[in-house]
Amino acid sequence: MKHFLKVLAVIITLAVPAFSFASVWSIDPDHSSVTFKVRHMMVSNVKGEFTSFSGSADIDDEDIKKMKVEVAIDPASLGTGVEKRDEHLKGPDFLDVAKYPAMAFVSKQVVQVGDDKLRVYGDLTMHGVTKEVVLNVEGPTKQIKDPRGNLRRGVSAVTQIDRKDFGMTWNAQMDNGGVVVGDEVIISLEIELLKK
Repeated sequence: MKHFLKVLAVIITLAVPAFSFASVWSIDPDHSSVTFKVRHMMVSNVKGEFTSFSGSADIDDEDIKKMKVEVAIDPASLGTGVEKRDEHLKGPDFLDVAKYPAMAFVSKQVVQVGDDKLRVYGDLTMHGVTKEVVLNVEGPTKQIKDPRGNLRRGVSAVTQIDRKDFGMTWNAQMDNGGVVVGDEVIISLEIELLKK
């Protein structure tokens, strides 16, 4: 009987295909950042950050194309280091955080374009508008164990959007024909992930 059970176990093992399961990783906000930069008066870039965000990634190392990512950002946490400018950016001319208190990115497709390089296509919702954007991603890195025994890995990502696509059209004309605020916004994410 024992021999029969062993043989049966081997047959079942061979008959059932090997499945790989994604592991779930959450963003560690204490070791991550979400920043942006935009052209100012056609001469320099102004940088800022969002300090309140969360999210997770389902990562299947056997098939990275199955990766799924979700990130939520609180637009009211925006900061550029200048209070008056921050108030303007949070107001009706731009993010209008009182009316649109949430930003989010949800991935739809992942394409591997090189070693540790991905293109992640997904929907970005901002200022009440949802548009597809593409994140150029480096990583995810190999997982490591920190001194407390937690498993960690990292991801870097960048995307460029046109703020007018999200209904933020305010601007002011300058005497030389230029404008005060550029249309293109570069968003960068430096993310450290913790295994749940």
